[in-house]
Amino acid sequence: VQLVESGGGLVQAGGSLRLSCAASGFTLDKYAMGWFRQAPGKEREGVSCMSSSGLTTNYVDSVKGRFTISRDNAKNTLYLQMNSLKPEDTAVYYCSACFIGTLAPSSYLDLWGQGTLVTVSS
Repeated sequence: VQLVESGGGLVQAGGSLRLSCAASGFTLDKYAMGWFRQAPGKEREGVSCMSSSGLTTNYVDSVKGRFTISRDNAKNTLYLQMNSLKPEDTAVYYCSACFIGTLAPSSYLDLWGQGTLVTVSS
């Protein structure tokens, strides 16, 4: 059972990246799943969450209108499309189970990947 994040990298402000989170050993659509990030010297924060049905999504205010969460059930993979990136988006991004209302991590699936680093230069 594991989550593997990928797609991070170095991008200039205003650029785009798409992160992927490939799950194995379980089915992503059984859980509300989302993205979290941790910037240097800061606590981990919830960025976005998608319900198990895929019908409901939520985003932290700072990324609304710029980031889009999606899921490919056939590939058992969660995505985060990030547009109009800002230097303050620089962080290690992780996927895990989430509570859609609060964007907090969910204990229903206490599983984290290694994360993928996103660096946005000004």
